[in-house]
Amino acid sequence: MTTPRSVALERLAYTLAAPVLAVAPNLYPDSPVNQVVQLAGAAGIGGWVLAAKSDEPGAGRKILRWSPLVLAAAVDVAAGHTGGFGPYWTDGLLAAGWAAAGCLVMPFSRHTRRRHRPALAAPALRPAPAEAPEQSVAQPDDGADLLTRDARMLWEQAGMPGRTHIVKATRHPGMRHDMTILLRASETGRPITGLTEAAVAAPFAVPSSDVVLSEVAIQPGRQGGPGWMEARITPDANARRRSKPTAQERWTDRVGGPKGGAPGSELVHKTRDEMRGVTFYRAKMADSTETPRIDLAKVCRALGLPEDDSCVFVLIDGAEFLISAFDEPPLSAIFPATRELLTPDAKGMYVCGFTITGQPVKTMVYQHDKNAPAHGLTLGVSRSGKTQYFAINMAAQSLDGQVVWLSTVRKDEKTTVLGRYIDRQGSNALWMARQLRAAKALCEIRAEMPWPHDGQPHDYKPGDTRCPYRQLNVYADEFMTAAQDGDFGEFIQKDGEDLTVTGLKYGIGFNPAGQSPFAHNGFSTEMKDNLRQNSRPVIFNMGSPGATRKAAEGTMENAYDVPTIPARYSRTEGSAIERAMRGEADPENGVSTGGVAVIVLDNGRAVLMRSLYADFDTDLAHLFPDEVNRLTDYEISELEKRGLWFDWNEPVRPGEFWPEPDEDDEGEGRSRRRGGGGGKGGGGRGPKGGGRRSEQVASPRQALEAIKSLTDA
Repeated sequence: MTTPRSVALERLAYTLAAPVLAVAPNLYPDSPVNQVVQLAGAAGIGGWVLAAKSDEPGAGRKILRWSPLVLAAAVDVAAGHTGGFGPYWTDGLLAAGWAAAGCLVMPFSRHTRRRHRPALAAPALRPAPAEAPEQSVAQPDDGADLLTRDARMLWEQAGMPGRTHIVKATRHPGMRHDMTILLRASETGRPITGLTEAAVAAPFAVPSSDVVLSEVAIQPGRQGGPGWMEARITPDANARRRSKPTAQERWTDRVGGPKGGAPGSELVHKTRDEMRGVTFYRAKMADSTETPRIDLAKVCRALGLPEDDSCVFVLIDGAEFLISAFDEPPLSAIFPATRELLTPDAKGMYVCGFTITGQPVKTMVYQHDKNAPAHGLTLGVSRSGKTQYFAINMAAQSLDGQVVWLSTVRKDEKTTVLGRYIDRQGSNALWMARQLRAAKALCEIRAEMPWPHDGQPHDYKPGDTRCPYRQLNVYADEFMTAAQDGDFGEFIQKDGEDLTVTGLKYGIGFNPAGQSPFAHNGFSTEMKDNLRQNSRPVIFNMGSPGATRKAAEGTMENAYDVPTIPARYSRTEGSAIERAMRGEADPENGVSTGGVAVIVLDNGRAVLMRSLYADFDTDLAHLFPDEVNRLTDYEISELEKRGLWFDWNEPVRPGEFWPEPDEDDEGEGRSRRRGGGGGKGGGGRGPKGGGRRSEQVASPRQALEAIKSLTDA
């Protein structure tokens, strides 16, 4: 055993200083040595005071460190006040005692070391006897059960992965190999780093996919944090999960994963409605601030469902969504229209169809919240169900006591049948132009109509019994085709736009229909915005899912997810690959999607519905009121004064839309179409029509006539 150099030097200092403390005060009382010793003692007392006042740990160690200086000063003062060396050599005994105490305690060399390092070198380890097994630090004798001890032995043989220690191992109920092990870092205060699923799986001979690492929450009686970790080892459960997963497990593994059809989602519950033949999967995002991103085809493949738009639908509501998987296409069912469904309620709402989940969908005949009529926008290709929707919409408006006009570009059976139950109906571009011109004139007439209660004109108020006129609904089927007509297109487009903007104040709603809601096909931006804000647009099949989605997004303020309308409902039967290998034809099991539409509700959400069915092969009288609603006599007389109320099927009257050419102009072959002022109905056009006339000016007189037409002089 070797003595540290600091200890030997300190002992030597005590041995040499002891005689000085005993002799100097007696032989040399005025020596500077006494003053130095006493000053050192005063410094030691100051160190005591500071150590006692300090809040840091180790105050006792600091006091002991200063004690040799204070005691040396005390011995020096005592020796100076005794006669000689004192009785029985007291001064020498005190100095000797001070030296002995210093040699044994060694304040400076021992108590100045940090972390209590031993003063002497560590002795060499003796080899343990062969018959006495060495006790491992990984297996402390803490009364652990057999499973924990066995797990610790495997863990130690693996080299203590991640420098961790197994605190406890717990077997899962009913499982042979599944268990959860609680780990902590071997060194106190050190976080667990570098521990992987593979490092945990290797000692227990299981695949790394059967290991899940998780943090440990702080619990009463147990620590937590980065220095602790929990590992779930589940080979038995995972074997069963791979072969017979539950609905929750299948969703977590195949749908909610990063590469799934709805990443970041978790299944709330799965329910089955045998009566309706549908399975519902209700799910939500694990993080409620995220928006669902759903790939319906991937979800179908993950859940083992047929990838069929006609039977699988998704409904998104905030952070939650619902996937409905039907046994049969739900929208292929027929929902007959009845007077009970079509009768508007106190707020002007009636049932126009049903969704895939069987919920009724309502639309409005007037806007109760805005105290105004409602416009209408209906889009779809031929044979998609627009005229069917017209029938139920007109019936609801008629049941509410409103007047209905219908114009189409070409005559057909359904519109002719509808003409029996409404005020007026016609089938050409001229008829539509006259209809819109008369409706526009009605705005001026109604603006001056006195109300009976006070004799003053007022804006239209739906449901107000004092109103002297009825709401008028103007329908224009194939509006885009009519707006591009060579003779009357510009009149139709301009009057339709004006009616859309100004008609609501005077109880007139405009209901155009066609195959496109875009400006290049007759819809100006102003017209589309007014229609969108004052109606619930209905979009039937537009020819392809992409075109339907584009048309729906064109009627929405924000592009929500738009449902898909396929060309036909076609169930997937068998394997297309096997049919190709056998050379067989695909099954012809398509069902028409006529009557299926996307309706944009007030909150901008697009909903897929099947509109009510009005059978034109039967009598529609059960849907309409017994009496046809008409304009008032006052309105008709005012229209007659303006030359706008007559049989609109008549040929164009002279000067009705453009001035008749002069005799001199006829010799020059001048066209009868002019865009300037006039006619009886004020149907003159603006710069567009005037441009036509200016192109034909060939003389000063023609120029003067053109100027008069443009200025209505």
